[in-house]
Amino acid sequence: MRLQPVAAALASSVLLASPVRAESSTAPAAGAARAVTDPAAYVDPFVGTAPGGTDFGHGGGAGNTFPGASAALGGIQWSPDTVTHQHGGYAYQDDRIRGFSLTHISGAGCDDYGNVPFMPLTGRPAPDTAARYATFSHADERASPGSYGVRFHNGIRTRIAVTQRSGIARFTYPAGEARPAGLTVDAGRAFNKATGDITIGTRTLSGHTDGGAFCGSTNRYRLYFHAVFDRPFAHAEHLDGKASGAYVSFAPGTRTVTARVGVSFVDLDGARRNAAVEQGGRSYDALRQAARDRWNAWLGRIAVTGGTDRQRRVFYTALYHALLHPSAFSDSDGRYRGMDGRVHHTRAGHVQYADFSGWDVYRCQVQLLALLAPHEASDVARSILEQGRQAGYFDRWTLANGGTRVMVGDPLPAIAASIHAFGGTDFDAEALLRTAVADRDDDRQRPGHELYDTLGYIPAGTKGVWGGAATTLEYAVADGALARLAGRLGDTGTRAALTRAAGNWRHLFNPASGYLQPRAADGTWPAFTPAQHTDYVEGNAAQYTWMVPHDLPALFAAMGGDAAVTSRLDAFFTELNAGSDKPYAYLGNEPSFGTPWAYDSAGRPDRTQDTVRRALTTLFTDRPDGLVGNDDLGAMSSWAVWAALGMYPQVPGSPRLALASPLFPAVTVRRGNGVTLTVLAPDASATHTRVRSLTLDGRPVGSPFLPAGFVSEGGVLRYRLTSP
Repeated sequence: MRLQPVAAALASSVLLASPVRAESSTAPAAGAARAVTDPAAYVDPFVGTAPGGTDFGHGGGAGNTFPGASAALGGIQWSPDTVTHQHGGYAYQDDRIRGFSLTHISGAGCDDYGNVPFMPLTGRPAPDTAARYATFSHADERASPGSYGVRFHNGIRTRIAVTQRSGIARFTYPAGEARPAGLTVDAGRAFNKATGDITIGTRTLSGHTDGGAFCGSTNRYRLYFHAVFDRPFAHAEHLDGKASGAYVSFAPGTRTVTARVGVSFVDLDGARRNAAVEQGGRSYDALRQAARDRWNAWLGRIAVTGGTDRQRRVFYTALYHALLHPSAFSDSDGRYRGMDGRVHHTRAGHVQYADFSGWDVYRCQVQLLALLAPHEASDVARSILEQGRQAGYFDRWTLANGGTRVMVGDPLPAIAASIHAFGGTDFDAEALLRTAVADRDDDRQRPGHELYDTLGYIPAGTKGVWGGAATTLEYAVADGALARLAGRLGDTGTRAALTRAAGNWRHLFNPASGYLQPRAADGTWPAFTPAQHTDYVEGNAAQYTWMVPHDLPALFAAMGGDAAVTSRLDAFFTELNAGSDKPYAYLGNEPSFGTPWAYDSAGRPDRTQDTVRRALTTLFTDRPDGLVGNDDLGAMSSWAVWAALGMYPQVPGSPRLALASPLFPAVTVRRGNGVTLTVLAPDASATHTRVRSLTLDGRPVGSPFLPAGFVSEGGVLRYRLTSP
């Protein structure tokens, strides 16, 4: 690689006020030069609940996050749902809540979950469902990792906290209210069409809900729930005369009611057991504090020192969002319902996970998870393998125990390969590799695979394939990730075959245009423009041309060399979030995520440093409109975390990190397996963003890439930063 001289080269929307409204703790004063000890104090779960960018037609211009209570990798997400619907369930602009449902997806561009909303009220439910909504002010909301609370204008207060698979809610009713305290629970309502059934006891509500149809798919799931109240019902009936709902009220004068709820995708016994095992009869306050303590343990695996309050809020909120998914799917006893519909058991000490937004998270979210939690990440890879075995193929976007076939490529095996690369090796990687290679011939896993395997690309306009050019590039990336996994496992034959397949991007490179563009089956090039959407997915030719992260030096040589590439990248970053109609960057969507780091491979790390910092400081804020595109189960937020660390896992399946410059003067990353990574940049500031020199454990680093051993062995990176 050719670098600039090493000493030098290494060297929008409506503003919405949203201070962090945590249920406890206050963030330290700005500029405090000490490590953060209560990172949860810097998390604002409202970030991403309002549009921060233009809606380019790919799920809206908001993060589509939710502000409610969830554990890290939690199996329950108990959160308010506004009347105005936004993917994720909560639109910051609305002041009406229709209920508090038990399940949510953070950041997706389509709807699902939103199951079994609880809604406190006084008196009987109005016949008109719109009259059952309650208004509120954001000033009366409090959200913090693991808990949520709000006081309605009608005086009713709801407070929620969660464990991994259960939740506790405290409903407080206004004094002096003549009407009875009550609430509704509806198992027949979710964000998509749902049906359900509720059994009413003397102080219990239990049942199930059937939902699904994510992004119009045929995916279906069944969720069981069991709620126990701390006092008996004075009156109970099915809501609106339907077996799917319940209305209950309590004795006159009741001021406070506590409900403990467990959920399970297996059965009612699982839901009961999950709540009993995880809550153990502890009070609301004890469970809320425990939830915060668990989050601080997770967030504290990255301890930052220095920086401003705003920078810490952006960072820890991004880290929080990056750790919400995948979701714990197995019960506390290890049982889970598989992709084959049967009940399976995990090994003791392991968890089966679900909700894999494959196309989004394979780029950098799973690498962050594996960096911080190799054990849990290993279970994610193990879960992917079990999904593939049970379904007979690897789906691209799985929800609960079913596939949706949403998006393109072959991302789930690539996710497992990246987890393995980052030290999450406690799964049967050999079986994963064998299964992934064998299932490449399944149309459900790889539409158009016969053409890809014979021609080396999927021709333009191929029936049954969404975006032949984009899909070809995605398959090449996945093949490259699996080739690296095969190499680590010593399978040289499979590695060689997959490495050849990973080079299939070359079939789409047109020397006449200098772009990776759609190609006809006979080898000719159809009419083409760099901004065209045809044969691409949520992007255009200009954006996808850079999506060869595993082979950038070869791509750059084909483009005419580093100088020509640098000029093209400079033009590409004229805009950072241009959408898919312009031939510029679209950092509000995943295909452009790796491109700012491509300068490193062109010998211009100074440009990477400038572009990454510009994107981090202009596209991410600490307000509700702080995300310019869908967070996609932590995909975008994980990019921000990596950018603040000044490093990025550019190549799926590889532990090598591309470098920019760190945001904070000091960062300590504790991986959870005894390995510590330290990043020291005492001169870091808004004006000192260029790397003048860099050492690793005292030895000079002369490349804008860290050796693979840094992730596995740890070490101390020491930067000298200057102004551009």
